[in-house]
Amino acid sequence: MLPEFPRFLILTFNWLFGAITFLAFFQLVLDTATLFFVISYRHSICIPVFFRATIGLLAAFLSACAVWNATRLPKLRNIAVAIPNLPPEFENYTILQLADLHLTRLFPTAWAEKVTILANAKHADLIVITGDFIDGPVSLRKSDIAPLKRLYAPDGVFAVPGNHEYYFNYQEWLTHLKSLDITMLLNEHTLLTRGDATLVLAGVTDLSAAHHNEQPPNLDAALKDAPAAPIVLLDHQPRNAVEAAKRKVALQLSGHTHGGMIPGLDRLVARANNGFVSGRYTVGAMHLYVSNGTGIWAGFALRLAKPPEITCFQLNRTEK
Repeated sequence: MLPEFPRFLILTFNWLFGAITFLAFFQLVLDTATLFFVISYRHSICIPVFFRATIGLLAAFLSACAVWNATRLPKLRNIAVAIPNLPPEFENYTILQLADLHLTRLFPTAWAEKVTILANAKHADLIVITGDFIDGPVSLRKSDIAPLKRLYAPDGVFAVPGNHEYYFNYQEWLTHLKSLDITMLLNEHTLLTRGDATLVLAGVTDLSAAHHNEQPPNLDAALKDAPAAPIVLLDHQPRNAVEAAKRKVALQLSGHTHGGMIPGLDRLVARANNGFVSGRYTVGAMHLYVSNGTGIWAGFALRLAKPPEITCFQLNRTEK
């Protein structure tokens, strides 16, 4: 799906694709059930045309719902995370996560402005973006991504790249994101402080980096010389969460999967991501959260029961 198709055409394509896919699934189920009946009862059966037409209408309706759900403004989700060794100074510290914005003509400037307003309205201590900002080169996405410069949090806006940044002149995007006051954590960490207390915020590059002759993810480098303090890790893909847990990361924030998009399909997406596809997981002593994504790739803009989200985490020393 080229990112420069008109928005109406992108919406129409996704609706038609979804309708055909749902219809094929329903037809397969219907024909399988019919075959089972014929074999079991040795009696032919005729499916009325009206019934098949109804299935077609249902497929079209479900597809329309899926496209609407995929392209609507994300809702804010609040999640409390208990970190036993959290310094008292960071009690109730808030981190707001944006993920998989996929800014294109499907999610243009006006949409990015609304997302920015929603994010800033939470007044979080820190804003993080876990990759896949865009689809398209800087020359075409400059106005669409411009509203992100107005993201504000007292401790700043930090991010890691997703696989899609590497498809569209990665180095140029790194330079442009820096001009938007977004600090990229590329196999490195920064320290967040409250008085004498410290929280480590680390980030790694994407697993696809090596395929584009760029620096692959390196958690050892990201945590080099980090002090003995709770670690929050940004990693676009959740696949390596087990390794992060072994390095005593307290909280990993990821995206990439879009929550699996549709029930049933999410099981296939999970298999490609070591079982991690949507929501909260406990990996050893580490908390992992995989966002459904704030936006979605324009080539498969369908969601059912996997709504887009902006996620705000409140850190506590004990469960609340």
